Amino acid sequence: MQHSTVQGHLVMSLVVSTELSFRLVVELEYDPADPFAVRLTFHLPGDAPVTWVFARELLFDGVARPTGEGDVHVHPVGEELSEVCVVLRSPEGHARLRACAAPLTAFLARTDRLVPRGRELTGGEIDAQLADILGGCER
Repeated sequence: MQHSTVQGHLVMSLVVSTELSFRLVVELEYDPADPFAVRLTFHLPGDAPVTWVFARELLFDGVARPTGEGDVHVHPVGEELSEVCVVLRSPEGHARLRACAAPLTAFLARTDRLVPRGRELTGGEIDAQLADILGGCER
């Protein structure tokens, strides 16, 4: 079985206020071993990188329409949907990030070529995961 990842970079703006924002480099990574997830690693000036794990479907949907619950919300910005906004919430506070939608869409298209949406798990993988779940229920 071939195992490869999809990696990319995205420049996002951390929006502090309507007058102030900071540009951040964000590393994107998709590993088919975890087919439902995309990892975004934010490189903050003066701090250690911070990684958040997103549902791949959330990012696909959020480029075209508002989506998300709880700690992560993603929605398009502008009439032409040329930007995307990501809002992250944690106990320490929240962050609003904006980016051009095109590089994110291109990254997601590459993940879709590697593992098409809806085909994240093959029959054998589903059977193995189900056996693991059911095996944990035995006493």
